[in-house]
Amino acid sequence: MKPLKRPVRRSLLVAHVAVSVSWLGLTVGLLSLGLTAFLTHDATMAQAATSAMKVFGDWLVVPVALISLLSGLLLALGTPWGLARHRWVWTKFWLTLITAGLSIFSLRPGINEAAARGATDIDLVIAPSVAAATYLFITAISVLKPWGPTRRGRRLRKAREIARQPVGHQ
Repeated sequence: MKPLKRPVRRSLLVAHVAVSVSWLGLTVGLLSLGLTAFLTHDATMAQAATSAMKVFGDWLVVPVALISLLSGLLLALGTPWGLARHRWVWTKFWLTLITAGLSIFSLRPGINEAAARGATDIDLVIAPSVAAATYLFITAISVLKPWGPTRRGRRLRKAREIARQPVGHQ
């Protein structure tokens, strides 16, 4: 993929950060509602909490997860970071792909089932807890950029260095 021009890259970065932070906030909101529904002894409160979870699940989970995944993928492919050149980018990609899949194919059906019952079980407390911890980890590695390049990244870097050397020095 051709490198993104600076204004496009910066706009995409802002969008990616905003939607990713929104995903974390959405997950913390779902955790709060799941805890409320799970811990309350008030059936009306449990019904209200699971109904609110359904609204979030129906309207926000899928678009936020997919936009985060897509914007991150575009940034990786359209910048020098690449998708498989650095371990932290590669790790972010796979964790985002896994959590997006789980959000869409596991969390949403669980929310729909809880909303139909008007109550939830521990699964809708555990799932958003694990997701929130994962998103915090993804955020940390985005800031810290640990671990260095992948094997592919080292090969590409070495090839670039060789290509830059004057003809007689290879």
